[in-house]
Amino acid sequence: MQFGLNRRTLLGLAAASLLATTSAVSPAAAQSGEPIKIGFAMALTGPLAANGKQALLGMQIWEEETNKKGGLLGRPVKLIYYDDQTNPSTVPGIYTKLLDVDKVDLVVGPYATNMIAPAMPVIMQKGKMFMTLFGLDVNHAFKYDKYFAFIPTGQSTKPSFTEGFFEVAAKQNPKPQTVALVAADAEFARNACEGARENAKKHGFKVVYDRTYPPPTTDFTPIVRAIQASNAEIVTVCSYPLDSVGMIKAVNEVGFKPKMIGGAMVGLQATVFKRQLGPLLNGVVNYETWVPSDKMMHEGTKEFFATYQARAGAAGVDPLGYYLGGWGYAYLQALGQAIAGAKTLDDAKLADYLKKNKVKTIHGEVSWGPNGEWAQGRMLQVQYHGIKQGDGIDVFKGMSYQTVLTPADLKTGDVVYPYEKAK
Repeated sequence: MQFGLNRRTLLGLAAASLLATTSAVSPAAAQSGEPIKIGFAMALTGPLAANGKQALLGMQIWEEETNKKGGLLGRPVKLIYYDDQTNPSTVPGIYTKLLDVDKVDLVVGPYATNMIAPAMPVIMQKGKMFMTLFGLDVNHAFKYDKYFAFIPTGQSTKPSFTEGFFEVAAKQNPKPQTVALVAADAEFARNACEGARENAKKHGFKVVYDRTYPPPTTDFTPIVRAIQASNAEIVTVCSYPLDSVGMIKAVNEVGFKPKMIGGAMVGLQATVFKRQLGPLLNGVVNYETWVPSDKMMHEGTKEFFATYQARAGAAGVDPLGYYLGGWGYAYLQALGQAIAGAKTLDDAKLADYLKKNKVKTIHGEVSWGPNGEWAQGRMLQVQYHGIKQGDGIDVFKGMSYQTVLTPADLKTGDVVYPYEKAK
């Protein structure tokens, strides 16, 4: 999600791709009990490794459980993967190798927009069905008919990250009138901020500050002071993990107290940053993609996280796995159900099955719209509160420190407003 490519670069990659034909599964292989090989790249080193590693553990748990149940189509499944090093330039070569050398039967996406986008030309030229993990609006440029995103943004991809934030603000009495928008000068943050502008206009807010900052920024105090000087009542931040941490620290150091702050701050979902920031998070309203609320438990959800958390320490990954661990498992669940439902490994038939059928995962029922995005979005806005210095992992394992504000069907409580009342 965090790193994106512009439209010209995406289309350039597509034009530069070498043509190749789709490799079909031979009848002999289908009858031999040979493993169904599923190939992918994943960020196991580099800036996105913390998320990539937890996604991989979730995928490996799916692989093991599927094989214990007898595999798919009477065959075991086998994951074949390579580290993309959080480097987009490695991705086309990895997928070419998976298909041409490893002869995988199916491919799924890597994690994050910037790694998914450069894979698309290879995938398209080979006619493969492609389910991807947490890519923001990747198929907007390609319009590939066998693309399926696994991210709960729904059809309105860019506005989805802050839609709930503005919805909550608009319901306050008296309603705040002004908003500041601040974003990293990079693809994901710009896209999320573009969506925030749409949401601000929709709900009748006046934008009094709208600026980007360079990605290498480490000192956020001048930025926070500039926002403070604008007298904006609410503040929407579209940031990357380290930026999010720096911004939260600067807000607390300066003593800035807008009526609401947060929105699209990537990184705050990770256990490591929650524990690092502790009470500094109190009052922040921000997106999450899944939380352990009773309303978000489905068949197998509790069992999966019990398995994941028991193995997380030895695997050296996020101890809870709420951000990517469950999603890594869920998107392979969806693929597995398509294979079982369509009774084939043919990419076109699998794509057709997913277009016509819903799948059930540990994160709920999913179906897709015409451009490969979720038919119904499920992005959350959550407020953090009541966090105390020294709170351990058990606090962040539950719901005592967070309230789901939107969407309405998943709401667990009301916002503490204004922000300073939750400090």
